[in-house]
Amino acid sequence: MLQIDPRTPPPSFALFQLGFRPFFSGAALFGITAVGLWMATYVFGRHASPPALPPVVWHGHEMVFGYAMAVVAGFLLTAVSNWTGQPSLKGPSLAVTFALWLGARVAFYVPGNGLWLAAAADLAFLCALLYGVARPVLRVRQWKQVGILAKLMLMLAASASFYAGALGYLAEGIQWGLYGGLYLILALVFMMARRVVPFFIERGVDEDFVPRNRRWLDIASLFGVLVWAVFEVFLPGQTMVIGLLSLPLFCMHALRLVDWHTPGIWRKPLLWSLFLGYGALVAGFGLRVLSVWGEVSPFIALHAFAYGGIGMMTLGMMSRVALGHTGRNVFSPPPAIRWFLGLLAAGALSRVLLPLLDGAHYTLWIGLSQTLWMLAFAHFALIYLPMLARPRVDGRPG
Repeated sequence: MLQIDPRTPPPSFALFQLGFRPFFSGAALFGITAVGLWMATYVFGRHASPPALPPVVWHGHEMVFGYAMAVVAGFLLTAVSNWTGQPSLKGPSLAVTFALWLGARVAFYVPGNGLWLAAAADLAFLCALLYGVARPVLRVRQWKQVGILAKLMLMLAASASFYAGALGYLAEGIQWGLYGGLYLILALVFMMARRVVPFFIERGVDEDFVPRNRRWLDIASLFGVLVWAVFEVFLPGQTMVIGLLSLPLFCMHALRLVDWHTPGIWRKPLLWSLFLGYGALVAGFGLRVLSVWGEVSPFIALHAFAYGGIGMMTLGMMSRVALGHTGRNVFSPPPAIRWFLGLLAAGALSRVLLPLLDGAHYTLWIGLSQTLWMLAFAHFALIYLPMLARPRVDGRPG
């Protein structure tokens, strides 16, 4: 066990002590910045997105490979140490990995060769992340984590595909890269939700409750999402098949929500945020069915997955992980947490539900959802950035 010399004071700046610190900080600040730039472009016509890419392509790419990948990196680089008992990236190696991620976000705005610079930085970041997660896993031969490593390798391939398309070397590269990256993030969210959400619920509610997990459902949903994603990415014209695949996925994941529900979660913001996020993923499958056999735009379903599902799940997870890994009590979070999680939930409704009810004011609802997103993440940043930059309150390393 690591021994702490009581004579050595902890560092006053701990941002690069563990992966969640810089990457959760970066995700929060970039989440505000990227959506603000997209709002300026989409709602106000100011063309604030970089000239290297069409605005909607840049928006999609940066929310997947910028915001979401920062959360994934912070979570995995932190969790892999707990899973394996081995150290992950920290100090200078973590700082360099974070700098690569940040450099890719900025490089799009560099005149001339900005796209090449962004590609180099993004691919180098994903390689460093893969190394940081794979090294401790392979060192202790923890083969049950191979699925995560495979998804990270596929994220690297999706990123390479996107840049090959953006640079003119692969005709379908942008489509494959963007949607491949999005659905790989979804797959990671489903995997991690299955691992931690039932555990959090069982430990977090005041009543005695054991969430039910069905083995057949775990296997069927895993392979179902895989087949569905292949059609969505590579065969998007097969809408009938996509609809037929989306329907059972809706039913299976809805059943999982039923199995995990207990009234006590609604008194705990760190639980209801995850439950609502998972519910948005379920709604995404249902809306995808309606986009095939109804009048719903497939982009409404996409934003149920992205804004409602990934947005709520990632903000809820960052809120809990940051408390636990800075030595704070996850069962007694700051009261303000309910407000920024509530703002994001309202934003998801504005982005998904209100356009369905009142399509005549579509741009208004998009602008409202963007505003609520930025307010939620600004509130999170105000509370959490000091925690993320300072040492643990219990004096332990990490």
